[in-house]
Amino acid sequence: MSEKPEWFKSSYSDSEGNNCLEVAPCPTAIHIRDSKLSTDSPQLTVPAGPWADFLAYAIGATAH
Repeated sequence: MSEKPEWFKSSYSDSEGNNCLEVAPCPTAIHIRDSKLSTDSPQLTVPAGPWADFLAYAIGATAH
């Protein structure tokens, strides 16, 4: 990845800065990290297609 990703905190993170999941969407993948571990936190990278499938499943599962 040549460009530095732009990270966004989860809307479920509390106002104290705890329990922060951050994501950095890119055209072909989504990068995920735990912000409590600093900016050098290990990252999980998921291809865009499987990530979209996961979100559709998760949203559908919560609708029932």
